[in-house]
Amino acid sequence: MSDAQTEIEKLGSGSSEDSGSQRAEIFDRPTGWRAYYYHPIAQLSMLGFVCFMCPGMFNALGGLGGGGQVNSTDQANANAGVYATFAFFGFFSGSVNNVLGPRRTLMLGTWGYSLYIASFLAVNIHPGAGAFVVASGAILGVCAAFLWTAQGSLMMSYPTEAQKGMYISIFWAIFNLGGVFGSAVAFGLNFKSTANSVGNGTYVGFLILTLIGVFLPLLMADPDKMVRTDGTRVNLVRHPSWKTEFLSLFIALKTDPWVLLLFPMFAASNYFYTWQFNDYNGALFTIRARGLNNFMYWTSQIFGSVFIGYFVLDQTKVRRRVRAFYGWILVFFMIFVVHVWAYFYQKTYTRPEETAKGAYKIDIYDSNYTAHIWLMIFYGFLDSMWQTYAYWLMGAMSNDPAKLAVFTGFYKSMQSVGAASVWAADGASAPYMNIFLSTWCLTVAGMIFAAPMVYVRVTDHTDIEDEVL
Repeated sequence: MSDAQTEIEKLGSGSSEDSGSQRAEIFDRPTGWRAYYYHPIAQLSMLGFVCFMCPGMFNALGGLGGGGQVNSTDQANANAGVYATFAFFGFFSGSVNNVLGPRRTLMLGTWGYSLYIASFLAVNIHPGAGAFVVASGAILGVCAAFLWTAQGSLMMSYPTEAQKGMYISIFWAIFNLGGVFGSAVAFGLNFKSTANSVGNGTYVGFLILTLIGVFLPLLMADPDKMVRTDGTRVNLVRHPSWKTEFLSLFIALKTDPWVLLLFPMFAASNYFYTWQFNDYNGALFTIRARGLNNFMYWTSQIFGSVFIGYFVLDQTKVRRRVRAFYGWILVFFMIFVVHVWAYFYQKTYTRPEETAKGAYKIDIYDSNYTAHIWLMIFYGFLDSMWQTYAYWLMGAMSNDPAKLAVFTGFYKSMQSVGAASVWAADGASAPYMNIFLSTWCLTVAGMIFAAPMVYVRVTDHTDIEDEVL
């Protein structure tokens, strides 16, 4: 570390948002090939590709409606299992991450996705294996809690404060390319299908990709060796005792209680998938139309996350507090645009009508298809803007990987509580309209509860006392 850089840091520490940190020391960044390998964007991209291969394939499969099956009950029950175990283990996954370290936690979390995809292949071969799908869903919930907590901790700790929106957008774009790619494969393989379900080849392809994702974390750098673009070092990830880490959950809530106001927003963040994928895409369309809808949905997510992350939340000419309100207004507006539009479609059909044998399904060549696919595109915009804004708010509360791991655990736990409840309702054949209205109400409530936290807790710079638990 150069003396000049040290003196500059002592004189100007924390004075600029571009520094992204108020730490006392500036470190020299690696040179040569290490400068590329240890660059935060390179490591973020590798993290994105892990999620491309694993959760990305999960999203592509789920986006087909019913996991690509004719009967969506097994998939709905499996997803209820996913999010039930996710909710429980997600609350403690931040502690697991801080003890094992992000790379080990990330790799541990990838295995469940391969098992889950394999279970659908098993059902295609042995139609009576629905219990295997449900059991694999419960196991996936445990694994997903670990993967997403490690992911959130790394994604929010690598950028400076001024870069967080852009970094979240980059990750979200790469991650959603998994859904785009998987959807394109499913659409192509099933373009001429009349079975209204996907073939074995689709599941085999998804399974191979998830297995590749299992080993990608081995190629990633240790977070302790990472230096941000402004020269500040990412806080060393602690490896304390389990007792200490479990106590940190309650310390986080006690010292930063404003995060509780984000819990309704967290709960809504996967709640809307059930209606979008099973009760709209899965209910109304043929298998190839579902594949194309899915492709457009995940593609639109890339543009939505870049738009709000880079062009709204990272506008350095505007104070961070002001950007926080801009983001809130934009997401709140999109909620009503999308749900008012969707309401006029939802009131035209019911579950008994759409699940009846021989029910009419909208195909890509039908005259009414274009308007319906645009709704899926706008839902993709809303989803990516919602997730990006939620991560950005947590990133505005701290730069410390350990603290962010705890926050991400809270986020994923509450997200899964909401998702488990609505998938269980869908598996129990609740009316489509009931699920739709509950989705609309919960998203509105999530933003209303978040507003006081945005007003009080989001500052122009992260204070030094917010760096650690």
